[in-house]
Amino acid sequence: MFYSIHIEASFLKQTLLSQKSLNRSVLNRRDLNQRGLNQRGLGQTLWTKSVWKESIWKKNLLIISLTSILMACGGSGSDSSESGSSNTEVPSTPSTPATPTTPEQPDTSDDVCQQSSSEVNWTALMSKDCPNLSDYGLFTDPSLPTHSPTTPGINYQLSTELFSNYASKYRFIFLPDNQSMVFNPQQVFTLPVGSVLAKTFALPFDTQLSGANNEKLIETRLMIRREAGWTALTYQWQQENASLIIAGADVTHTLNNQGDSITFDYHIPSKVECKICHQINENDISRINPIGVKAHLLNREITLSNGNKTNQLTFWADENMLSLLPDLNTVDKSHTLENNQASLTNRAKGYLDINCAHCHNKQGFASISGLRLSYFIDHTSFEYGICKQPPGWDGGPNGLSYDIVPGNAERSILHYRQILSSPKDKMPPIGREIIHTEGTELVKQWIDSMSPSIGVCE
Repeated sequence: MFYSIHIEASFLKQTLLSQKSLNRSVLNRRDLNQRGLNQRGLGQTLWTKSVWKESIWKKNLLIISLTSILMACGGSGSDSSESGSSNTEVPSTPSTPATPTTPEQPDTSDDVCQQSSSEVNWTALMSKDCPNLSDYGLFTDPSLPTHSPTTPGINYQLSTELFSNYASKYRFIFLPDNQSMVFNPQQVFTLPVGSVLAKTFALPFDTQLSGANNEKLIETRLMIRREAGWTALTYQWQQENASLIIAGADVTHTLNNQGDSITFDYHIPSKVECKICHQINENDISRINPIGVKAHLLNREITLSNGNKTNQLTFWADENMLSLLPDLNTVDKSHTLENNQASLTNRAKGYLDINCAHCHNKQGFASISGLRLSYFIDHTSFEYGICKQPPGWDGGPNGLSYDIVPGNAERSILHYRQILSSPKDKMPPIGREIIHTEGTELVKQWIDSMSPSIGVCE
């Protein structure tokens, strides 16, 4: 093969020499033409230029061809496999395959969510949104968020609760060492940095029964006060583990309520939706804040673990969890819906405060409506809704005009929107998929009991 290449290379060399001679001849002719031999005419000049360009092109093509042949056969022929007398290939020694190794595992020693301890994971709570509720160590048994909080957590209860499709709610509060809440007579208590509020929602299968066997764990919500302010996290329960969710989720559930079987999609709110209820606007700055930690909602009797009964606020003060608590007789108190010994006004206003006032206040999400439903607003006033027309709502299917028509709940928007279910009409706008029969009936009775002399709406 090398001999064949040598002959072809020699031929190409001679050809290149011929081309070089031809090029010199062409250039000489061109030089003569430049000295005044123009008598041969313009045609001869053009032919000369054409021949010269064609010769250069052929020269380049031959050089490329020669280079390709040499490279295809190993270059200059200096390789021992081509110059030797034998062309038998010597097999290469097979390489030994690498021993399989276990993939290196990521180092989680510095991940605050992975720290295992029997204590509350305060570092993680203050610095990171952990993927699992159990990462925070808030409960002695991570699969049971309804009781046995890790020290220093304690259970707390409200006299009137925000309605969430008949869900049972298990509330716990965790305060950092040597820190306490500051009492406020009307607004949410001030909680120190490091505080955690945990609330677990469990849907019943029958609203007339209670206990773990009659419930399904749905979600646990955390409110954590970090250095930058409050943050809200939601964890969905699935197979004894609660995982962080950001976008929200729907859970189909069926329950029996006073003989009626109701199937609905319980909605777990997204992180953005949490702000609708919890946001406060101050000086054009929006932030989130707890809702239920108020004196009139917490001023109730509780049963301690030893079976003794005591007032909840008094217990907190005795445990150095609450400072500046005044004489209990001066603290307002709202009562449960079922307490017929309390007035309709007290129970209805307590219910509307916890279910509506977090939006319907000067700093809330629905501030533009002008409707103020705080427990401490005069319920006979225009701002509480007496003969007040709401902006931006068409009155619904019945075409109603006023928030509250004293003595006539059927003509009052406040009651009407409690029993509507379409997204644009229902109130509250989130957190309720079914009607709260007991709550709406209480509000209806209260409005019907009002004297028409409070306000003439027509």
